[in-house]
Amino acid sequence: MKIALDAMGGDFAPQAAVAGALLAAERLAGKATIVLIGQEDAVRPLLPTTGFAPGAFEFVPASQVIEMGEHPTKAYQQKQDSSIAVGYRLLHSGEVEAFCSAGSTGAMLVGAMFTVKTVPGVLRPAIANFVPKLNGEFGILLDVGANAECKPEMLEQFGELGSLYAQYVLGVAHPRVGLMNLGEEEGKGTALTQAAHQLLKINPHIDFVGNLEGRDLFNGKAHVVVCDGFTGNILLKMAESVYEILAEKNMHDPFFDRFNYEAIGGSPILGINDNAIIGHGRSTPMAVGNMLVQGYNMAASGIVDQIKATFKS
Repeated sequence: MKIALDAMGGDFAPQAAVAGALLAAERLAGKATIVLIGQEDAVRPLLPTTGFAPGAFEFVPASQVIEMGEHPTKAYQQKQDSSIAVGYRLLHSGEVEAFCSAGSTGAMLVGAMFTVKTVPGVLRPAIANFVPKLNGEFGILLDVGANAECKPEMLEQFGELGSLYAQYVLGVAHPRVGLMNLGEEEGKGTALTQAAHQLLKINPHIDFVGNLEGRDLFNGKAHVVVCDGFTGNILLKMAESVYEILAEKNMHDPFFDRFNYEAIGGSPILGINDNAIIGHGRSTPMAVGNMLVQGYNMAASGIVDQIKATFKS
């Protein structure tokens, strides 16, 4: 298996990206080759010449970089030799099984839509994120930023996508799905959440447990938490800030330590025809390494085939 990494993506690239690739190569030895994509004069000098088995790494040159401040659609169209565009072409052609980047989130979403495209039947892909649970498990929250405004049918599909991911990647036998709302009662919420509730309730592909309140995010009521991207992004950033505040105060707890984005590495894009993961812009080597391992696990699980089969039916 080959897992591609945008070596130019992130605030500390390419140094942090290459260092993270070395960490992942140790964990994936004999299982996967890591394909680094980037500017040759910046990346090649950082690659080790010894210490790794032959075939642990490959390098694919890309002369351009999409910067964080650029307009995602324009930059992706105009910079066809960027590390993100080259990565998606490798993914689309089947030369790699997953593509990871800590670069521009917007460009990663544009590349997903333009190059590998959405699974037929999926209205809009979603970015998912992992939620630590008090019982030691991880749940999944989606959407966390791809779709700030949603239709009820999109939230229903997020429930299906999240349920499939929880089952086939996280190993949850019977995932429970809940809808983030401002009250547990069925009639609570906006017109959007009220309509989405009715759709989720009758969806035969999921185990819908009803509305969730913010206090339910970390308990065991649901493995999959559904919301629009605006709400999800706020929840995600708030959880990250809790970890950062505790770390600044030198307060550590096994549960809250799992809020650290580095331990997960990235957020998968669900609903597209291949495996793509977006990392945090400030990703450290540890975060990049975990993102690559997550990409391997996602590809090995066959989750995309499961999504295709579900939405085809």
